[in-house]
Amino acid sequence: MNLTESQIERYSRHIILPEVGGKGQGKLLAGKVLLVGAGGLGSPAGLYLAAAGVGTIGLMDGDVVDLSNLQRQIAHATADLGTAKVDSAAAKLRAINPDVTVRTYLERLTAANALDVLRDYDFVIDGTDNFASKFLVADACHFAGKPYSHAGILRFDGQLITVHPGVSACYRCIFNAPPPPGAVPSCSQAGVLGVVAGVIGTLQATEAIKFLLDQGELLTDKILVYDALRAAFRQVPLKRNPKCPLCGESPTITELKDEAAPVCDLQAPTRG
Repeated sequence: MNLTESQIERYSRHIILPEVGGKGQGKLLAGKVLLVGAGGLGSPAGLYLAAAGVGTIGLMDGDVVDLSNLQRQIAHATADLGTAKVDSAAAKLRAINPDVTVRTYLERLTAANALDVLRDYDFVIDGTDNFASKFLVADACHFAGKPYSHAGILRFDGQLITVHPGVSACYRCIFNAPPPPGAVPSCSQAGVLGVVAGVIGTLQATEAIKFLLDQGELLTDKILVYDALRAAFRQVPLKRNPKCPLCGESPTITELKDEAAPVCDLQAPTRG
């Protein structure tokens, strides 16, 4: 891809990196990333993907902006209250970078629409806020063969893992099914430090960019855990589970189905 003079200036700090260069920037401009969820995680991820010049960004979310969102969902402002999150976030992404095509899906991801939506993208960022949606993203990406970044945040903690279907451990290798109702506190009960969403969402964007560039080491087969109060990161190694119901040797999940209704409105960390 031939870059214009304006693009060379805009992406100059990328282009001078040997691991990126003009060729790598061309890969980003040709890349397509879907964000499922335009809230706490999707906001920083989307903003940085747009700034990086990822050519096509999909935003999928069925919610509208609420006042309680603004403490952490930085793609939205007070003036956006009552506006569909995908429309509010899309306006911010387009304002950052006119090179980027933003596609919006004002709906929740479901078993009925997932494969049709995922088909057009290279990488998926799971920015959903409940277990049912997260398991659906994991299953849909498995059946579609799409690599994805899973993440969860709660209180002062966050964690993420990148999954490459057929290659690395998947979400269900760690957890077979969503937890029972009441097992995990809700957002209103436990809270979350807003900046934790920024840290983890930005790391998800980093994983997408690394994948598109084919550079570095993805967070596959390990969970990265962040403790904001201790300013500490640690990695927990994982292995594919041969008895995994999704990607194991004798899978029992052979088609895409919706999980039960969400048990809370904020995803808890998947590993303590």
